Amino acid sequence: MDYKRHKPFEAVPVELRTANEFVRKLHRHHLPVYRDKFRLGCLSNGILVGVIQAARPVARHLDNGTTLEVVRCCTDGTQNACTFLLGRIRRIAQAMGYKRLISYILDSESGISYKAAGWHKTGDVRGQSWNRPSRPRAARAPVCDKQRWELEL
Repeated sequence: MDYKRHKPFEAVPVELRTANEFVRKLHRHHLPVYRDKFRLGCLSNGILVGVIQAARPVARHLDNGTTLEVVRCCTDGTQNACTFLLGRIRRIAQAMGYKRLISYILDSESGISYKAAGWHKTGDVRGQSWNRPSRPRAARAPVCDKQRWELEL
């Protein structure tokens, strides 16, 4: 029998527009981002199967100049693509001089890709709206409990 051989994943730079279109089509619960610091794509056999985007931390008290937040990690379901992207972004962030990576996932998600990539769950975050009387905002993300994952570089 002639089996189609799986080539290893390949990390490639992608434009913000390409990453956002991928997220728009495939992400289960988030919209595309307005801006980010950088992003990567994951190719499998020459086909884009995932993207990851890093930005300044959303929470102001975590935005210290040496912390980077993974704001989107989206795949088409290809096995191990998310873990590959989390590992690759770690190496790039470290090479750029960052000291810590953070990311948030829904409380209902397992975090198995984060565990496999060496990240550690550091806490639970109570879901709340960013809408306040002093600064009205429309919800752009699920308002539910989340898990915070971190990685010291």
